[in-house]
Amino acid sequence: MGQRMAKASKDGVKLVVVESPTKAKTIRKFLGKDYIVESCMGHVRDLPQSAKDIPEKLKKEKWAQLGVNVDKNFEPLYTIPRDKQKVVKNLRDKMEAADELILATDEDREGESISWHLVEVLKPKIPIKRMVFHEITKTAIQKALDDTREIDFNLVRAQEARRILDRLVGYTISPLLWKKVAYGLSAGRVQSVAVRLIVEREQERVRFKKSEYWGVLANLKKDGVEFESRLLSLQEKRVATGKDFDGLTGKLEAGKDVKILDEKSAKELVARVKAGPWTVTDVEEKPTTRRPSPPFITSTLQQESNRKLGLSSRETMQVAQKLYEQGFITYMRTDSTFLSTEAIKAARECISAKYGKEYLPAAPRTYEGKKAKGAQEAHEAIRPAGSEFQDPEETGLSGHQLKLYDLIWKRTMASQMTDSRQKQVSAKIQSGDALFNATGMTIEFPGYLRAYVEGSDDPDAELQEREVRLPALKAREVVSCSSLEPTSHETKPPARFTEASLVQTMEKEGIGRPSTYASIIGTIIDRGYVRKNGTALVPTFTAMVVSKLLSKHLPQFVDLGFTSGMEESLDTIAEGDLDHEKYLKSIYFGPQGLKEQVTVQEKKIDPDEARTIKLEGLDKYSFHVGRYGAYVTTQRDGQPVSASIPDNESPADTTSEVIEKLIDQKINGADALGKDPVSDLPVYVLSGRYGPYVQLGDVSEENDKPKRQSIPAGMEPEKVTLQEALNLLSLPKTLGAHPTSGKDIKVGIGRFGPYVVHDGDFRSIPKGESLFDMTFERSVELLNQPKKGRGRAAPLKEFKEHPDLGTVMQLLNGPYGPYLKCGKVNVSLPEGTAPETVTEEQAIEWLRDKAGVTGGGKKSGAAKKSAAPKKKLKVAATPKAKAEVLGVKKVITRKKAAKKK
Repeated sequence: MGQRMAKASKDGVKLVVVESPTKAKTIRKFLGKDYIVESCMGHVRDLPQSAKDIPEKLKKEKWAQLGVNVDKNFEPLYTIPRDKQKVVKNLRDKMEAADELILATDEDREGESISWHLVEVLKPKIPIKRMVFHEITKTAIQKALDDTREIDFNLVRAQEARRILDRLVGYTISPLLWKKVAYGLSAGRVQSVAVRLIVEREQERVRFKKSEYWGVLANLKKDGVEFESRLLSLQEKRVATGKDFDGLTGKLEAGKDVKILDEKSAKELVARVKAGPWTVTDVEEKPTTRRPSPPFITSTLQQESNRKLGLSSRETMQVAQKLYEQGFITYMRTDSTFLSTEAIKAARECISAKYGKEYLPAAPRTYEGKKAKGAQEAHEAIRPAGSEFQDPEETGLSGHQLKLYDLIWKRTMASQMTDSRQKQVSAKIQSGDALFNATGMTIEFPGYLRAYVEGSDDPDAELQEREVRLPALKAREVVSCSSLEPTSHETKPPARFTEASLVQTMEKEGIGRPSTYASIIGTIIDRGYVRKNGTALVPTFTAMVVSKLLSKHLPQFVDLGFTSGMEESLDTIAEGDLDHEKYLKSIYFGPQGLKEQVTVQEKKIDPDEARTIKLEGLDKYSFHVGRYGAYVTTQRDGQPVSASIPDNESPADTTSEVIEKLIDQKINGADALGKDPVSDLPVYVLSGRYGPYVQLGDVSEENDKPKRQSIPAGMEPEKVTLQEALNLLSLPKTLGAHPTSGKDIKVGIGRFGPYVVHDGDFRSIPKGESLFDMTFERSVELLNQPKKGRGRAAPLKEFKEHPDLGTVMQLLNGPYGPYLKCGKVNVSLPEGTAPETVTEEQAIEWLRDKAGVTGGGKKSGAAKKSAAPKKKLKVAATPKAKAEVLGVKKVITRKKAAKKK
């Protein structure tokens, strides 16, 4: 498979290729002048992304759009994307001056695949080496150079099989959704299963029936110390709590012998037992110990980062990638909890110095190297890099990088510390026929909790909050009652998934791989299947419809067991024990194969039925997904009526009151709040697809787009006054001129809520602050603060529209370093350029060069020449075919030869 690696020469210049400029910059520090370190910016070739990527001679082939020749042993069609052509040319040029090629891409399947693609594209005539390392330190790099190997083609095959499998599923099922639901929808081998999980949780919330029950809370006192005690039983029968009810039916679970208190009986009990006496009947003390959690793997890092730092999975992996490439942590895509001897020694030295020897166990802690379904290839946990762990305060890091490094550092420390010893105390107190229970917990020795408490930013503060101290109590002692109150409770519906809990479930079920969770969650949000409400992942009506169609007509392709089985098969391919072509054939062909199932089911699916769902408890309404989003239909006076559903409306939170209000507004229109004193036009509060808004004037032929402004979150549409509506319609409003630039600072409301902006530089107005009370001084203060990410990383800076490309220019921080973006044109900053020094003029020129346009907006001659279809694409080899890459000159030569003949 592919070309065999030649033996490397000992002398001469060596070209080292890595994935990113940051990684290249770090490695360059550890190598001498005989090494040239270059970045390939990730994959240098891939399956075609659109029809324009397909070579002319193949465009008429039926399989070309799919990018995989399913009738020829699933041979993939690889092309070099246009934005990678310069990268490939640069690597070829650098290779001309080299005597040896060293492939130093990441040590997982993705990295192995990138190395193989580089060999296939570059066609080196010089010796090749493959070096791998799990941390970027001088020692690790030198060790990797001394211990090189060949490309592992089993890993390459497994990665290629995964890529082909994803393409087959996505490109076969997605067109079915376009025909039956709405154009532009997508399906994915793993993303559709993730959507199903979120939808099923929402359906549980729809079916949920609320139950009410009551309890009694006593505030008791002994020796001047107050403590809480809750009603446990009445007349020797346990009192019901939330766990005793069935969440779906709202009824008491079968077989539960408990007493349900209502408001009346709770109040009667309070009156009856308050006077006492309150006598301690039993006290139980129980010592407990807690062991620390293992060091981080990819999935647990994403979960804890989400809980403690509020970072999404995507943001966590982007920050971790930066830390790894700068040499601060070990490789961040791993399923192993193993720590090397070097790491354990470094951790124990840190613990002894920072916390004291009493926090150091007699022997090092070892954690079995976890091998989960779809496990990664890296062999060690995520930990601080090197043989001496750098203290977080001494790293020079800031922002999210510092916070994530600190999290990793503390978790690693805690994993090698002593157990936490605690004492739990439970006391029973009797008053009349009611028995109350008081519980307490004291920490006898914090152990590892001194360094790390899951879900907490400040371990010391968290330890104090966790302690619930009871006074010294003994049986038959009498305590006094300070207060006694009836308490009302309602059962809660199943909690929606957060990114942390979804990652946890996907890992448990063996769906996808931890390294892909971030992109999966990002994809289902970006494509409109899920939106975030705080930390909760809420499915849209589109997700409900698509999940229903796939579960009904293509159930095996959204089945948890089937998807997990795919991951196991791909692992088997990676181990060399399964032929990838036979496996792909079993998935795609045959009566139960993907191709046949989609063909058969397409004929059975009625588009109108496919686009419709019903919600339990709302039987007289039908919910649909159409070209312009979700809408609801019902009957009014025997006539069909419909209304759009705002995008921020959650299926489980939709009530008949909400629907009737939307329909009334659609039929009758809205009553005006009053008139604008300046224009004398009516002012309305309305609701649309994107939520509630205010509008100035009516829609007419002369004014088909009257002025509108969204109503910000926290402002109830029903309570908006005329003055508040006029304030909203006055936005964006100028607050004053910036003290440095002299340009206007404005306040307004955008897609992500209220903001202040200056010269294209936006800052969100924090929750709790009113945009109407925003002062000039406060706006300057906000603009001086560092920009924070939101989902995808926020721009480092925004410039005006490019004079030739016509869209706003943004300076962003990507996985391969800072870059400029303008529409579909991306260009990396020249090496060594600090992002904060980039000027608007530089941005215009660099983007202009990348896009190949002249000052007048026309394509330059060179750009026109390079845009010719016959020259811009290169068909590359597959592992099986070993076909030669067709360069520009060879394509032209063959065409000329054909004409001559």
